Amino acid sequence: MTKVELKREGGIAYREALPEGDELGDPVLLIHGFPQSSYMWEPVVEAAAATGRRAIAPDLPGYGDSEPDPPGTWERHIEAIERFRRALGLERVTLGLHDWGGLIGLRWAFDHGTPVSALILSNTGFFADTQWATLGQALRTPGRGEQLMDNLTKDALSTMIRDVGGRLSAEAIDEYWKAFETPAGRTGILELYRSGDFEKLRPYEGQVASMNVPALILWGENDPTVPVDAARRFEHEIRDSEVVILEEASHFLYDDEAERCAREVAGFLSRHHD
Repeated sequence: MTKVELKREGGIAYREALPEGDELGDPVLLIHGFPQSSYMWEPVVEAAAATGRRAIAPDLPGYGDSEPDPPGTWERHIEAIERFRRALGLERVTLGLHDWGGLIGLRWAFDHGTPVSALILSNTGFFADTQWATLGQALRTPGRGEQLMDNLTKDALSTMIRDVGGRLSAEAIDEYWKAFETPAGRTGILELYRSGDFEKLRPYEGQVASMNVPALILWGENDPTVPVDAARRFEHEIRDSEVVILEEASHFLYDDEAERCAREVAGFLSRHHD
């Protein structure tokens, strides 16, 4: 059985599993969103390695077990992924993305010309006409965002996640709370959201389609922040795509239905060995 290990490269903590035999496809690089960490990907990392892939999921700076690397902006996270890629010697990857991971990971791939052989897209977006939901608007608002960060407790975070349908374990909440444990971490969250001007995506319009790679669009249906309409937009844009909607899952689908998500990703990878 493949084993998931927590490792570190420079300032980046990451989870990794290696295939037991020969590698049968490109490495799988999995990028989490807010407020999660590589913990969310652990079942997928294990399942991907079982298909013959090297599977890697980093903690973005300031999340999980990675230290903050100020400023915590969108662009800074893009550069962190590029440094991580170079350090691990990754050349061509299958890219798995969730939430902010999509905004970071797709810009990273385009900005650095990283070859991508397949995509896994989950409850994310890459559309310049997107509007921030209520929480994002609050974090982007000076004064209001600071007040939210100052008053947020672990119990309040758990309540916020439950309010959007998330069924996260106490262990998962403990892992995701790490992003809020220090003043630097909380400042980094504000910096990320305040750098998140969707107008920055206008130069990338049409580029996802031009990648011409197969995509699994795996979506939690009960997501009020990134609804299924976004999945359908990706489906329309990506010619070789397959859509799987999890009817009982929320925005936090990889926690809500971990085994199902791992199974769907493994099946996709098995169908698309390169």
